[in-house]
Amino acid sequence: MLNAPIPVDDSATLLVVDDDRDIRMLLANSLGARGYKVETASNARDMDLILARTQVDLVILDVMMPGEDGLSACRRIAQKDGPEIVLLSALGEEQDRILGLEVGASHYLPKPCSPREILATVRAALRKRGAQTASIESDVYSFDGWRIDLGSHELFDPKGVLVGLTDGEFAVLRVFIERPRRVLSREALLAAARGPDSDAYDRAIDVQVSRLRRKLRSSGDEIIRTVRNEGYLFVPRVARG
Repeated sequence: MLNAPIPVDDSATLLVVDDDRDIRMLLANSLGARGYKVETASNARDMDLILARTQVDLVILDVMMPGEDGLSACRRIAQKDGPEIVLLSALGEEQDRILGLEVGASHYLPKPCSPREILATVRAALRKRGAQTASIESDVYSFDGWRIDLGSHELFDPKGVLVGLTDGEFAVLRVFIERPRRVLSREALLAAARGPDSDAYDRAIDVQVSRLRRKLRSSGDEIIRTVRNEGYLFVPRVARG
């Protein structure tokens, strides 16, 4: 058990899956003392029931269990882009650890391991998950009440309505979002949106910009300005997130 007094960690929901009741209770108590919400299950079937009803951030999963083993369960969770997984196993050889990581675990701990080691591993796994989430969120930008997700290719107007864009329109808008308040020539827009080997004509960019203007017109403000003899300027300030 962890010694008191101890500071608590930020809230996260963990699921401990192990057929050994003593191990489940030890981990639930020690991790719960750090501020985590901890669910427990004795097999993969009960694990699935909990995952179906609860938003779990991380699963601590025993490898050697009756019924479906931990490796198989880990593979299923990873394929569904589920929570982070820490595998626990009495099998600690290098080939066992490699297999565990290959089926989708973020960490593999051989038994016996102390609650402190598990706590450090849980923290590392949650930091990894947080970094991945931050990376996804970093693809979201806003301007003049509009919101664009470069990862999912979605544009929402100031009322939250999804606005449909063609691939070409989205490519051009992406260039503007990544280079706001700068005059961009037709050649620069074309190269950035379609690549330097594109054989399209400059007028193709004019068509895309014209279509974008119509779709962005609902805000009432000028968003894409034509700069005579130079190109186009994306007027609004763009913020990340």
